[in-house]
Amino acid sequence: MKALNLTFAELQNLLEVSGRTCLSLYQPTHKTHPENAQDPIRYKNLVRELESSLRERFGEDETENFLKPFRDLQHDSALWNYASQGLAVFGDGNLFKVYSLDRTVPELTVVAESFHTKPLIRSLQGTKRYQVLSVNREQVRFFEGTRDSLQEIPLHPEVPGNIEDALGSELTDPHQTVASYGGTALGSAMRHSHGGKSPQIEIDEQRFFRVIDRKITEYHSQPSGLPLILAALDQHQNTFRSLSHNQNLLPEGIKVDPDGVSIDKLRALAWKVIEPEIELRLRSIVTEFEQARAKGLGEENVEVIYQAALKSRVRSLLVDSEKLIPGRLDEQSGSITHAELSDPQVGDVLDDIAELVIKRGGEVLVVPQSSMPADTGIAAIYRY
Repeated sequence: MKALNLTFAELQNLLEVSGRTCLSLYQPTHKTHPENAQDPIRYKNLVRELESSLRERFGEDETENFLKPFRDLQHDSALWNYASQGLAVFGDGNLFKVYSLDRTVPELTVVAESFHTKPLIRSLQGTKRYQVLSVNREQVRFFEGTRDSLQEIPLHPEVPGNIEDALGSELTDPHQTVASYGGTALGSAMRHSHGGKSPQIEIDEQRFFRVIDRKITEYHSQPSGLPLILAALDQHQNTFRSLSHNQNLLPEGIKVDPDGVSIDKLRALAWKVIEPEIELRLRSIVTEFEQARAKGLGEENVEVIYQAALKSRVRSLLVDSEKLIPGRLDEQSGSITHAELSDPQVGDVLDDIAELVIKRGGEVLVVPQSSMPADTGIAAIYRY
């Protein structure tokens, strides 16, 4: 089967699954021979680990029902021949998902009541994930990417696809022949008057920008929390920003006609914008945590952070990518029960708290241990 590319939307779908027996498998993979010849063998050994955990709770028939799609995947030559740097596989007896990751991951199997997603969160961040909004009069397009790839994401049904969809009957001369004004990516319909743009056309463009900004913020930026890069010609960059209320929109944009460049060129231009922003964000949030802790708004105790997350108090969360705390969260009591990870009902406490924070609208950064400001494996900045 074809492995899916990881996106924030896919992560959100996995986060919605809970209360069932969820199998998670992570494995580093290789692109070239002879290293990739060993990948199916390592995968088979990881499936055996899942089997051992399942047999502590289930009989043979039920165990095999969970494992059948995992076993079938071992013989999928297309998957192993065209692997990337990492593989993530999830199943619960009904759902079965396979993701190709742009970065390597440690070998890991977890059987719990929800999917283990901390490596996915780190993969999304570690590859410096971002979104690109491409705006012109004829077409609004949306992308999600990393350093190595950029893929188009379908717009939410509520997001207009062009200026006519956005303004409808309120658009000035919507059927007028479109002529590019000064090479504008908006392709603004023009009536030449003293070499200037019609005031009504300018008003239309501003109204168009406002609608797109509001809808993209609501249906794409706020759910993902990812930084957003605007791709439009230079003359529209400042106008869009002056009207925008999207807190994820970066001050630096891609100043080209987005329809005039290839997707690979768009990716390269986006990477130049996003790389310094991500590094700056990590440094600033660590500093922010230190300042918050001094004011009583920063916390590193796991149990206390969990109780705050249940009350939606956690605005930003730093999680150690290398630390794992086996246990089970009880949302009724707000308590944490520690146990062995081999128990099919036990997951990673840090992973589960991170998922809870994301669901409650908080920001989660999974970072290397060397960058953590606390040795507990977790650090929170509170909203209040």
